[in-house]
Amino acid sequence: MKDVFKEFKPSSWAIDNRTAIYIVTILITLAGLMAYLSLPKEQFPEIKIPNIIVQTVYPGTSPENMENLVSKPIEKQVKNLTGVKKVTSTSFQDYSVVIVEFNTDVKIDKAKQDVKDGVDKAKQDLPKNLPYQPEVKDIDLSELPILSVNISGNYDLKRLRKYADKVKDNIEAMKQIKQVNRVGALDREIQINVDMFKMQAAGITFDDIDHAIAGENVSTTAGEVGMNNQKRVLSIRNEFKSADEINNIIVKNGSGGSVYLRNIAQVVDSFAEQKSYARLDNKNVITLNIIKAKGANLIEASDKIQELVTKMQKSGDLPKDLTIVTTGDQSQTTRNTLHDLINTIIIGFLLVTIILMFFMGVTNALFVALSVPLSCAIAFLVLPTIGFTLNMIVLFSFLLALGIVVDDAIVVIENTHRIFDNGKMSITKAAKLATGEVFLPVLSGTATTLMPFIPLAFWKGVIGSFMFFLPITLIITLVASLLVAYIINPVFAVSFMKPESHEEHHAKRRISLRDKVLAVIFIAIAAIFYLSGNISVGNFVMFIYVFILMEKFIFSKWIHSFQNKAWPAFRDWYTRVLKMALRRPGMVLVVTLVLLPLSIFLYVLRKPPFVFFPSAQPNFAYVYLNLPVGTDQAFTNEVMRKLEAKVNTVLIDPKTGKRTDIVKSVISNVTVDAVDPNAGEIGDFPNKGKISVAFVDFAERHGISSADYLERIRNVVRSYPGAEITVDKEGGGPPLPKPVVIEITGENLDTLVATAERMKRYLKAKQVPGVEELRSDFDAHKPEIVFDVNREHMNNESISTYAVAMNLRTAIFGKEVSRFRDVNDDYPINLRLIQSQRNNIDAVKNMPIVFRDMGMGGMIRSVPVSAFADIHYGSTYGGIKRKNQKRIISLSSNVIAGFDENDVVAAVQREINDFHYSSLITVKMGGQQEEQAETMSFLGNAMLISMMLIFLILILQFNSLSRTVIIMSEVLFSITGVFLGYAAFGNTFSMVMSGIGIIALAGIVVRNGILLVEFMDMMLHEGMTPYDAIVEAGRTRMTPVLLTATAAILGLVPLAVGLNIDFGTLLSEFNPHIFFGGDSAEFWNSLAWTMIYGLSFATVLTLIVVPCMCLLSFRFKDWVKKVSGKAGAALAADDKLDEVA
Repeated sequence: MKDVFKEFKPSSWAIDNRTAIYIVTILITLAGLMAYLSLPKEQFPEIKIPNIIVQTVYPGTSPENMENLVSKPIEKQVKNLTGVKKVTSTSFQDYSVVIVEFNTDVKIDKAKQDVKDGVDKAKQDLPKNLPYQPEVKDIDLSELPILSVNISGNYDLKRLRKYADKVKDNIEAMKQIKQVNRVGALDREIQINVDMFKMQAAGITFDDIDHAIAGENVSTTAGEVGMNNQKRVLSIRNEFKSADEINNIIVKNGSGGSVYLRNIAQVVDSFAEQKSYARLDNKNVITLNIIKAKGANLIEASDKIQELVTKMQKSGDLPKDLTIVTTGDQSQTTRNTLHDLINTIIIGFLLVTIILMFFMGVTNALFVALSVPLSCAIAFLVLPTIGFTLNMIVLFSFLLALGIVVDDAIVVIENTHRIFDNGKMSITKAAKLATGEVFLPVLSGTATTLMPFIPLAFWKGVIGSFMFFLPITLIITLVASLLVAYIINPVFAVSFMKPESHEEHHAKRRISLRDKVLAVIFIAIAAIFYLSGNISVGNFVMFIYVFILMEKFIFSKWIHSFQNKAWPAFRDWYTRVLKMALRRPGMVLVVTLVLLPLSIFLYVLRKPPFVFFPSAQPNFAYVYLNLPVGTDQAFTNEVMRKLEAKVNTVLIDPKTGKRTDIVKSVISNVTVDAVDPNAGEIGDFPNKGKISVAFVDFAERHGISSADYLERIRNVVRSYPGAEITVDKEGGGPPLPKPVVIEITGENLDTLVATAERMKRYLKAKQVPGVEELRSDFDAHKPEIVFDVNREHMNNESISTYAVAMNLRTAIFGKEVSRFRDVNDDYPINLRLIQSQRNNIDAVKNMPIVFRDMGMGGMIRSVPVSAFADIHYGSTYGGIKRKNQKRIISLSSNVIAGFDENDVVAAVQREINDFHYSSLITVKMGGQQEEQAETMSFLGNAMLISMMLIFLILILQFNSLSRTVIIMSEVLFSITGVFLGYAAFGNTFSMVMSGIGIIALAGIVVRNGILLVEFMDMMLHEGMTPYDAIVEAGRTRMTPVLLTATAAILGLVPLAVGLNIDFGTLLSEFNPHIFFGGDSAEFWNSLAWTMIYGLSFATVLTLIVVPCMCLLSFRFKDWVKKVSGKAGAALAADDKLDEVA
């Protein structure tokens, strides 16, 4: 079977058609570079989670009635839709929100249509008098502001709003932008503030004023008139031009009397009551929150916005003394993340190249190193076709692939080099033979490497959607590396590879004519770039030339010494160690097997920190304020000012009296953009506020921890009377619920509320270490004033409840009676009582209801509200939540930094176990605990599936159960190494990242075993004894085994230790800006160390334990043959005795 692959025909064809391959390679490189530059760039991938929301408005309906009349019928129809994971609902006063969460493998459009169909079925059970049909829409998690433009200056609010709107309109006109939301601005309106008593004295009603305004503020056409053979449009334009015009409107009552509006009301061109507040560094601002369009390039969008604002100020569209500051610029974070990862990839690439140079020589190392950019170029051509963007997940995939893609090239080039150095055949024949010889092990090795990533591509849920980009990018890149190894690398080898003796001849060199010509060429090229202003490119050209000189006069000597002295000596030492191990293979195997349980025991004993998903030092700290329901936004704003003062005490440097350099900005929001998304909050609430503290980039913090500021802020705002305050950081990565979530479910609402409030007090009294502050998502005491109307009394007066309700609503909330046009915009004309009367409940009680009494001949009469309505003060529920058709109240909290999340959750669970509650109530831990359970289940299944796939490939390749088991034992070696590494160094273990690392290791470590066992079989086929074949396989394959493992490890080391070198500034300023740490390092740290620990340990054991296991398998087979042979001889002797007898 193996003889078939003495030559691999596609490789042989490529070698015979080298010119075509070179041209194709150049085209792939250029096309890949263009694809890379055009890929949209963002920090994290856009996650498309099929969450569909159904909103229904039903005015005048209490939360309980809203639940029964609207929420339940909709839940009933959508709960059994295909792919539904969870259904939650919240029933508020006057409206309902139902959220249907589907599994992530369901397309959003299909999910939305299915929910629409379910809502259509539910309509027959919904109230017939719904004023609006239920609205169905999808929740787009990517619709978060990419940056905020804050506008302030010494101008009145009207003019400031005008400038803000001008900026808003220009930004919204960009194709990269979906929408711009304005926060903190006053909305202009024409106010008609009526004096109740003057209106009563004049016999005027709200309806009379409404009709008068609407009847006079008219702009319409009456048709066309023919004149002098022309058609002219007859227009009536009598719209209000100013508030004074409205003042002079004559209002008539039902009995024929009339009065000027100015005599009963104040007409003011003013602003509506401010609904939201925004401040930047304690200064009032108008904030424009900008949301980009789907798939738009984040960095490009941010650059265009910055350019637009600058251009508008320079051109005079905006005054130069207008202060415009951008905050929360996600593009800067994205730039830093991508910049750090790209520099890390370059560091890893250089380390891999350097180690290859020592093992294989400069020329061969460059062949192998070129497989990295070529594989990436092919991947860049594929990524846009499947809708991928360039984000940190994709870039890390390339970093992880860095040490793997060279494996195929290493094996092909090293084998070519070994065969060619024997001197028995030409380089062309050697390349063809070498590629064919390793075709099968390279193919199966790459296949086994890919297998663990295939199940990861089917990971469901939020985490799975986030990590989906990792396995897909790796699969594409590794498949591309096969093409490079089989097609392009052999061509390079034929063209440039030289025999060992030729390289030795050049161990001592002197400057030649060729060197002088190269010097002139490189200096000329560099000079051209210097003169054109491209200093970095010019320096890069000179760096290449310096490297060529160093390779000739320095590196070549080091490499020659390593290859001819150090490495042969090491290989001889390894051979001796291997032979020693082969003397007692059973003992070696037993010791190795004992190491696995021992490593787990040591890990449990050391108990390193454990997290579900890694998090970096915060770039933003958020302080969330939650006041009692019913608190108005003005009071919330005053509380926020006091909170800001407390937060600022932490941010002030006591030495200078100024704000510390680590803080970039402090933004406060009230009502709008003030909810905590990690608590599942959606919407605008006047009782909520948020302070956002932005820190400078990691590289500018000079070792100062932003996490420390998070804790200091938490300490100063911890206790504030009557308020719930939580401190959190930005959610880097997928959106996740809070680590501590207690779900309390039951049907009896009073019992449920009482249990939740008791439990909250109980846990607060217990003061569980690590719990920040438990917050309830249920508002049980929303204040209200109830007008208890006596229907009989009203009917006697010929007054309807509707008429009373509408009069009260107009008096207090107001009514838009028309629109006031001003140039390019229009504003509401709002009718209501003057402020002193609408905020006076006694005045409202005595407000007259004017009506025509038909029993008295149509006489206009007025009756105070108090004549047929009693007033009660009380409270109601803010909203009733349901999950999977059960009422639910959730208590949630963050975990304070320094505490293990799982330990805190376990402590909370122990306290809950001692808490007594009704048997009708169910209490369980939710939130991240649910995600953890799902993730653990998936990763376990993914590991089993990947092992089965690897097993299948190995069985197909070797057709031997023993060899397959021997090679797959390396997975156990790698797991042993992982636990030993974490036990020894105490790194933080991440369930998600470390779990992925263990699964990925399964495919990577077995390829070394494949190389070893495959070569051993070749030696056996050539007639060697099993012992000699094992020793020769270990000795010969030691180089590619160590080389591939070292390359993979070195590719991950910069990320693991957080090494950052800025190659851009190194080339432009000769300043590398070296620092350790950063967001990318902390995010991927667990995965990198997992693979380093596992791969290092497994590689060492591969070279020792696998040969021992092979020898034991041969001895076992010999024993079986010997035993079966003796048994056969005994049976033959018995048969012979029987014949004699």
